[in-house]
Amino acid sequence: MKITSLRTYLVAPRWCFLRVDTDEGITGWGEPVVEGRAHTVAAAVDELADHLVGKDPMRIEDHWQVLTKGGFYRGGPVLSSAVAGIDQALWDIAGKALGVPVWQLLGGNVRDRARVYSWIGGDRPDDVAEAALDRKEQGFTAIKMNASAQLRPIDTPEAVRGIVERVQHVREAVGDRFDIAVDFHGRLSGAMARRVLPLLEPYLPFFVEEPLVPEMSDHLGEIVRCTSIPIATGERLYSRWDFKRVLQQGIAVAQPDLSHAGGISEVRRIAAMAEAYDVALAPHCPLGPIALAASLQVGFATPNLLIQEQSLGIHYNKGSDLLDYLADRSVFRYEDGHVALPTGPGLGIEIDEKAVEKAARTGHRWRNPVWRRDDGSLAEW
Repeated sequence: MKITSLRTYLVAPRWCFLRVDTDEGITGWGEPVVEGRAHTVAAAVDELADHLVGKDPMRIEDHWQVLTKGGFYRGGPVLSSAVAGIDQALWDIAGKALGVPVWQLLGGNVRDRARVYSWIGGDRPDDVAEAALDRKEQGFTAIKMNASAQLRPIDTPEAVRGIVERVQHVREAVGDRFDIAVDFHGRLSGAMARRVLPLLEPYLPFFVEEPLVPEMSDHLGEIVRCTSIPIATGERLYSRWDFKRVLQQGIAVAQPDLSHAGGISEVRRIAAMAEAYDVALAPHCPLGPIALAASLQVGFATPNLLIQEQSLGIHYNKGSDLLDYLADRSVFRYEDGHVALPTGPGLGIEIDEKAVEKAARTGHRWRNPVWRRDDGSLAEW
């Protein structure tokens, strides 16, 4: 079997899909994207295709090594995301060729269902408590919320109390048999993190995500030591070498993204390395159905999986949602806050190719907002 072509599709709301075809008629799908830089990642996939066309798609590890290291310059979100989507598609082809799910190729499933959480926003909330209750009524047992809008390096008592009150309102609404993850998107300085996180402790967050920007990863240990709340990070880390630094800082939850951190091959290794540090895995995935399918294939074969992010109904999904490009939407049916073990070959999903082709004719140019503080300076989004 030989790879014959790679084709990318930019589809709403902000995703990039990849189709890899072979001369035996087996097609693999991947999702290579950096949100807001989809065109750039698609161009990187096109460059990497020069190595892949005419090659055996089953040599997944060799291709991963060549694509990540064979160009001399390596690393970074664009290259690692392009490789991630290609890697997903090659695992999809391998599973389909052998007639088994990818999790079977990774050693078999270690669980029969995986817990998932839903988003409620929260950076500029109207009523986060009501939104959390809606998710609870839908059957979810955990949500994630943004903690705040833009913040100053050291903000006012009003801003600090606003963060705490949002979490308090959600906790009071949903009760104690429900988990609340709080995402800071790197909006806290070290000083603000040390002030805010201890104040959140009475509400027992599931975890606090990305309190610091990834450039400050060397200081995460200080944040870990200032609070009893589990610290999570990883959506902007792209390899096991990036994760090596934060695992040594004492984080509790690693959050590699299957569409950013080198795909199934690399996230599988990151998960194993995290296990050696007693760190749980919660793959980042506010993306499309292919990224979620790849995440679940890893999660079902990974002993230290904690929970899986998924984007159904997320505030980013304007115009299209998670299920819109699937021929069979039942594969992502959630019951009691969990998703069942996928049994189809490869990634376990069937892409609606006509829907993808139609959406790609329009494409998108999604860009994240640029936030500024009241003095006009740039703020973390």
